[in-house]
Amino acid sequence: MAGRRRGRGSNAQQQHGPQTQRGGPRRALREPAAFAKSTGCDSEVPHEKLTIAQARRGTPAHRPVRVYADGIFDLFHSGHARALMQAKNVFPNTYLIVGVCSDELTHKLKGFTVMTEGERYEALRHCRYVDEVVRDAPWTLTTEFLKKHKIDFVAHDDIPYTSAGSEDVYKHIKEAGMFVATQRTEGISTSDLITRIVRNYDVYVRRNLQRGYTAQELNVGFINEKKYRLQNQVDKMKETVRTVEEKSKHFVYRVEEKSQDLIHKWEEKSREFIGNFLELFGPDGAWHVIQERSGRMLQALSPYSSPRGSPSSSPTRRRSVSPDSSASASPPSLSPPSSPYWRSSRKKGTGSSLSAASTFSEHAE
Repeated sequence: MAGRRRGRGSNAQQQHGPQTQRGGPRRALREPAAFAKSTGCDSEVPHEKLTIAQARRGTPAHRPVRVYADGIFDLFHSGHARALMQAKNVFPNTYLIVGVCSDELTHKLKGFTVMTEGERYEALRHCRYVDEVVRDAPWTLTTEFLKKHKIDFVAHDDIPYTSAGSEDVYKHIKEAGMFVATQRTEGISTSDLITRIVRNYDVYVRRNLQRGYTAQELNVGFINEKKYRLQNQVDKMKETVRTVEEKSKHFVYRVEEKSQDLIHKWEEKSREFIGNFLELFGPDGAWHVIQERSGRMLQALSPYSSPRGSPSSSPTRRRSVSPDSSASASPPSLSPPSSPYWRSSRKKGTGSSLSAASTFSEHAE
């Protein structure tokens, strides 16, 4: 909340010109923090010593509480930023000064750093909570240094810091009543970050080789370089195979999905076709109705004739014949009539069929 309030104040300052804000005159957010002058603080405002109670009650705008926080700040991370945020907000009106130790002093008393002192200075200058950066800060704070920069209080976590032959380098600051405690952020520190890199050394070396760094830049021998490059090729092949498998699975899934859709549509169409067929050609279908109606129409239009031997279809009724008479009736005789000419022709056994036919026709006349 406090950080957001300060952000709004900075925006107002950019719009309406420089104003005196909490913590003294504020710079625009697009400007980095200033470096401390080698001569120290040259403010014309009288610098009277403050107690913690007075600082907590608040001070005039022209007289902010000057709080000092120091450190190495290698691989600047969120734990550093949170500690500076607490130092900035420990009092209502705070001007935060941050001291950064040089490479020479740090390598001598603590160990080798990843970032150079110039990189560490710039990292602190661009932190929003910092108002001023002191380069080549001392390892142990002296009275002269505190007076030179007109420091009211020193902010650090309350854990005793053992270094340079001292059980706690802030012991004399605590005894003087100038110490304000901040809280450490668990789970993040420069040592933790370096440990992650060392633990996964091979991974990061292979990563940088892939990004174009040479083996000489990474201080990697010839054999290890070939090993790492081979591992990178194997990983690429695995990734390619994995990609192909994923694509093939997706393709098979799509084919199965399409085939199921086609089968489903085919089943629907086949049911529709069978239903239409049965509706048209079934026992009660339209085709039989049409045939029946067409048969009736043809029967109505055809003449009343029936085939031979079908007495029921005859248009006229014949005389009824009794069974006895029909049984005793004999078919008409086809024997030629008894005439002298016929008999004589038969007796003689001569003559052509034409003469016989003519004789028969004359007899008939």
